[in-house]
Amino acid sequence: MTRQRIILVTSVVAVAAFLSGGWFMQQGSRGDANVYQRARLFDDVLSHVADYYVDTLNEGQLYNMAITGMVKELHDPYSVFLTGRDLTGLNEVTTGNYGGLGIQIEVRDNAIVVVAPLPESPAERAGIQTGDRIIEVNGQSTAQWNQEQAVRNLRGPENTNVALKIQRPGVTDLLGFNLVRARIHARSVRTAMMVNDHVGYVELNPFSEESADELTAAIDSLKGAGLRSLILDLRGNPGGLLDEGIAVSELFLDPGQEVVATRGRAPGSNRQYTDQETQRYPDLPIVVLVNAGTASASEIVAGALQDHDRALVIGQPTFGKGLVQTLFKLSGDAALKITTARWYTPSGRSIQRRAHSEEEQEALTDSAALRPDTGAPAGPTYHTDHGRVVAGGGGIVPDVAVRPDSTDQVAARVLNTALGKNVPAFNDALAAYALDVRARHAVSAPTFAVSPEMRAAFLASLARRGVTLDARTVTQAQHFIDEDIGYEVAQFSFGRSGSVRRLFDEDPVLMEAVRYATQARTPAELLGLAQPGKAGAAAQHP
Repeated sequence: MTRQRIILVTSVVAVAAFLSGGWFMQQGSRGDANVYQRARLFDDVLSHVADYYVDTLNEGQLYNMAITGMVKELHDPYSVFLTGRDLTGLNEVTTGNYGGLGIQIEVRDNAIVVVAPLPESPAERAGIQTGDRIIEVNGQSTAQWNQEQAVRNLRGPENTNVALKIQRPGVTDLLGFNLVRARIHARSVRTAMMVNDHVGYVELNPFSEESADELTAAIDSLKGAGLRSLILDLRGNPGGLLDEGIAVSELFLDPGQEVVATRGRAPGSNRQYTDQETQRYPDLPIVVLVNAGTASASEIVAGALQDHDRALVIGQPTFGKGLVQTLFKLSGDAALKITTARWYTPSGRSIQRRAHSEEEQEALTDSAALRPDTGAPAGPTYHTDHGRVVAGGGGIVPDVAVRPDSTDQVAARVLNTALGKNVPAFNDALAAYALDVRARHAVSAPTFAVSPEMRAAFLASLARRGVTLDARTVTQAQHFIDEDIGYEVAQFSFGRSGSVRRLFDEDPVLMEAVRYATQARTPAELLGLAQPGKAGAAAQHP
């Protein structure tokens, strides 16, 4: 029996499909000829191309070309044929497991720089440190490697050996490490921390096999630290497993409440998923953060909690992927991920967006998807359990729309224009400066202020790479440059939690979320704060 897994992700891992004469034989007729004539015609075409085409192509290549053409003609970027590395990559995303060393890396200055070793990983146990530069992997120089090449060479089957040569800041000689790859679990909960005495923050990305369990453990841990309100950050979360999206929703819903409904023509694709478990956190006010990168299973969670008036959604309109894919394991090292259904929120909304051009998304974000005359959602309207109006027809529209900071956007454009092709050099200078600050222990907390001296030192590091910014550009882009410096230094000196900590004073969406979460004592009070005329309410923010 064919094994299947239902997944919801936005990334396209490969573009290909499965095709054979046998497949044709099992389908109904199309066009003027019956299925047998079509199968014979295909075999004739394949034979003629194999025998007479000017370049030599074996039948295996021709079948792969036919596979690619068939799936391409579906005009569906989410339906793909997967083999080899592409299938392995999808499995790693959906399970969160892979064979490797457990190192978070970035490519900087033509070197592989360690951002941080993962806890309890082979890298951490061996003594790999933040700021280490991986110069060689199994005798191969890493110079000119890109991120994909580095990941491909560092990962591999469990219990296999990897020899590394490391250049460590402040150490003259190269350091040698012999590590054994192990099963690494990439956690869905990237960050879990208290923002203040009563507000907790959890970043979840993506939805893989243990997401609900990890989120439960994170919330329970924060409750022990005084958690009274939760900020759940789904920004940039592309989705993942449907079952995990449902399981996460069930943590905050009551038995019998619908989470999502799917509709398709294949057997078993028409289903209504309802909560089967008693709500674990009934009195916990929840703020859900979303943006244009929030997609698929993330939108299921945001839509379910919004429709049942269980959470306040803050940010920008989401991506708008209301389709379900099913993964069919095929013979050999192959699988077909194909769109099998559309999904709908409990209020009946389809959030599938018809187009995703950059210009369209920017326009949607700028308008915050609200009618300027009434402030109500644009597009088809639906109602939550308590009668609030919500929008359908293109992503999840937040209850509180926070537009990107226009000052930062202008500064970013000024800086990017001035840098042009030198953006990689800018990023390299950031990393180099951040590593220098870490080596000197020059900052003691992630909330440090970026001083004029720090900015000057960074610009000097940039100049040493042959890139000089004129005084006018520095003045116009100063705030943006300072934010970049602060984020990079905090990340290398204090890890992921340190860089996130800085955002609470710089990110307008996080700042707004903290403001609401701090004021609310109950879920109902949280939603009430967002109503016009209520204290602390703000429908839109410039």
